[in-house]
Formats: sequence, structure tokens, C-alpha cells
Amino acid sequence: MKIAAPAQKEILRRRTFAIISHPDAGKTTLTEKLLYHGGVIHETGEVKGKSGSKAVTSDWMELERQKGISITSSVMTFDYKDLRINLLDTPGHKDFSEDTYRVLMAVDSACMLIDVAKGVEERTKKLYEVCRMRHVPIFTFVNKLDREGKDPLALIDEVEKTLGMQCYPVTWPLGIGQRFRGIYNRITQEVMIYDQRREGDEVRIFPFKGPDDPILFEYLDRESAEQVQGELELIEGALPPFDEKAFLSGEISPVTFGSAKQNFGVNTFLDFFTRFAPAPQARKTQAGPEMDPLDANFSGFVFKIQANMDRRHRDRVAFLRICSGKFERGMKVQHSRLQKELRLAYSNQFVAADRETVDEAYAGDIVGVNDTGNFAIGDCVSSQGKVRFEDIPKFAPELFGKLVVGDAMKRSKMQEALQHLSEEGAIQLFMDPHVGMQDPLIGAVGELQFEVLLHRLQDEYNLDVRLQRLPFTVARWPKTKEGKATDQLKGDFTIYRDMIDQPVILLNQEWDLNWAVRENPDIEFHTSISRAR
Repeated sequence: MKIAAPAQKEILRRRTFAIISHPDAGKTTLTEKLLYHGGVIHETGEVKGKSGSKAVTSDWMELERQKGISITSSVMTFDYKDLRINLLDTPGHKDFSEDTYRVLMAVDSACMLIDVAKGVEERTKKLYEVCRMRHVPIFTFVNKLDREGKDPLALIDEVEKTLGMQCYPVTWPLGIGQRFRGIYNRITQEVMIYDQRREGDEVRIFPFKGPDDPILFEYLDRESAEQVQGELELIEGALPPFDEKAFLSGEISPVTFGSAKQNFGVNTFLDFFTRFAPAPQARKTQAGPEMDPLDANFSGFVFKIQANMDRRHRDRVAFLRICSGKFERGMKVQHSRLQKELRLAYSNQFVAADRETVDEAYAGDIVGVNDTGNFAIGDCVSSQGKVRFEDIPKFAPELFGKLVVGDAMKRSKMQEALQHLSEEGAIQLFMDPHVGMQDPLIGAVGELQFEVLLHRLQDEYNLDVRLQRLPFTVARWPKTKEGKATDQLKGDFTIYRDMIDQPVILLNQEWDLNWAVRENPDIEFHTSISRAR
């Protein structure tokens, strides 16, 4: 049954997307400028600014502000041109790739940010592959046009060849680096001239009559003007009109150019985004049929858990992507994994760490629900019956260790803190069957995760701990050919348990894994395990 017409209107004006990129491409800076254009903030910050400068909104953790990188994903909601936009800023660093993957499960589109000087980098490729696997439509924003970089035609060719995706230039740069003077909007057929000595909002807009328009020579040096002329003649003659259907199916990516730091071209991207970004899409369920966002049955899934956003109350927030229907604060829902009814009494929407109580929300929205330990990543809820969406996998860590606490009296506090952080997905915990959870093993995807763990234990829990490294580098979940978890292996293996009591083996090197495979030809050793809910 379809939801009532007023609610349908609200759902259809939702847009939920993530920004993805390699580290240092300017992702958090672009996020800040989008919030500025959305009227959420009135002064933009610096990712790693000088003393006294305003910090960026989306990097709310203290360590993020110290290092100048995003460590955890942030959720930000704002209105722009009659649309409600839910923006998710993701960590670019590979050590936090699992957090980024979970975010991409919760969005309807993505913006891929590319540094004009560096082109398509390794993390960009991997994140694009995740989007392509999920058929997520991708916008591309080529950033840092105020710095020297690659020729725009060469860059477009690199993106297409490296990612195997056709690009459609929506805007075109008028010069690069010191010679950058603005952009040409191919959709509106206007040129926007910027003065790099002023704020990016200070623009002059002129109608553009084509590559022979003398305005190019009025504002660009002759060499740049002639280069832009040749580029525009080539792309205008070769490209058909923008194919919205091909974009929504993930076949082409519209490309805009600009400089997030200087606020050049950001509003142009945002205008194009609001025109073409998809509204909430139908979601696959494990039962088979898709869940229509306009269905009257409220449903959603938890893609992120964050502890200690409010230090005063030691809170824990479960971030819920609403997939269908209408959310109302205080409503009762069915928890699919626990098979029990819960009341969602305390709920918020966010701009990073800043929150406000939300009484109503709709399909496409992200709602933070105060959690007392009922939720885990991947959990599904609904107002009618049992709904289970696609599983969210967790991936094999490659680094391992144990923690030693200086004060033995704080051992139980450390165990509690590790439990909280593992439920966030910040680390993975494994139990030695001979020791139990008194001394869990810690797994991480990358070195920076360990650094963040030690910082948060000190900063949030006042725990002075030391990391003791372990020799393992390989974790695998053994399953039968039928997909059933098993601990019946041939060979001398210690079978550990993860936090959902699944058997896992931890090995020192790939050679040990190859030996395990030879000894157990009927067993499959998985690098990831779904969080079955």
C-alpha cells in the first residue's frame, strides 16, 4: 500500500549522497562549501587550519582536527532549492575503507572528487568499483583548478580509460592554475568569470555564444583562450546531449570543474546535482521483492554506530537509513534480528556532531536513534512484519594486537570500551577459546586504526593502554560448500570466535593459509562475513 500523498511529496524531495575520493583530494573542503551554500554554516573552516582559524564542520573528532583527515563518516542534512539533502562525508584513507563501504550502502548517488593534478588515484578506483557494483549513479567533481594540473581533455580520457566509464563534461575550465579565470556551463550556455583575489561568490556571469565568442580573449590570455576554443570545438562537436537515463544506470558520469577551497564552481555542481540526482530508490530485500520507498510500511537499516558523540552522557547513536515510509518519533518497530518490538523514542538529525530532535522523517533520510545496546551494524527494522535488506559485510583485518592496561583496576573498563568500539566497526575483536573475552585479540585493517583506537581510549575513556603487536596477518572465516560456518578443520589450528560467535582462523602468513586450503579441500575460507540480521 502506498503512503499518503503529502508524505509521498516529502519522500520525492529527498536526495541522499556521499562524497568519495582519495585522501587529500579536498573532500571535506567540498563538504564545507556545500554546507555553506545550503545555509547551514555562514563561515567555512580549514581542514588543518592555522591557530585561531575555524575548524571544518564535518571533522568533529579531536584527532581529525589534529591530523587534518576524516577518520569517521559524518552525516549532514540541509535544504537547498526545495530539496532535503542528506550528505555523507566519508573517510578517504584506506585504513577506514570499511566505514566508507557501509556509507555507500546507505546512499542513492555519489560524488567522486578528483584532484586535477593527480587524476584517478588508487583509493578513487576502489571506491568507484564499489559504486559500480551497487549501480550507484556517480557525479564527478574535478577539484583544485586554481592549482597547476593536467590538461582537462587528458584528464577526461584518463578517467574514462582507468574506470571504464564514459564522462560527460557539464562545465569546462577556462584555464588552469595561475591562468584559471572561470568555467563555462554547457547546460546554461553561460561563462562564469572569477577573480582569484576575491571570494568565490564574487562572479560575473555572461551568456556564451560558442567557441568563437570574443569574451574568451577578453578575460583569458591568448594561449589559454585558443586552447579553450579548440577544446570546446572538439567536445561540442563530438558529444550528444546529456543522457539522464544512462547517468541513473551508472553508465556515464557528469563532470564539473572547480575549486572547493576558493569556492569556484561549487554552486554550479550543486545546481546540477539538485536537477539530476535520484530521489530515494527501491531497496533489495533478502526475501526477493524490492521495498518501494513510497510503501506505507516504515523500514530501514543501521549502517553506522557511533559512541561518545556527547561526552557528558556517554551516548551511543545508531544511524538509520530510512528505506520506505514515514518515521515518527516514539513509533514502535519490529527488530528483525532480535525478533522483538522496540520504541524509537529518542531521535535526531545531524550536521556532523551537532544534532536536533526530529519528530518526523521520510524514506531517504538518515536518523540517529539513541541506542542502549539493541542495535548492531546491519540491523533492520520495520513497522509491519519482518524486513531484511542486503547484508553489510565486514572484511578481514591484516593487523593484530592485544592491549595492556597500566592500571589493573581499569581492566573491566577497557573491556567495556573495546566492546563499544567494536560495535561501531572501528576495530574487530576475536576471542581466544582458552582465554575468553577477558583478553580479546584486536584486528585492524590498517595502522591508522590502531592509532585512533589508542587515542580514543585515552581521550574518551581516560585509559592509559599499551598496544602489544601479534604476528598474525591473515584472518579467514571457514565455511562449508553450503555456506554454513564450521570449526571442524583438519590440521593444527586454533579456532577463534568473532563478536557474533562465528569461527575464524588467524594465521601468520599466506603460506599458512595455502596449507589450510590444501588440508581442507571441502572448506571455503572467506575474507569477509556478512552481518546477518
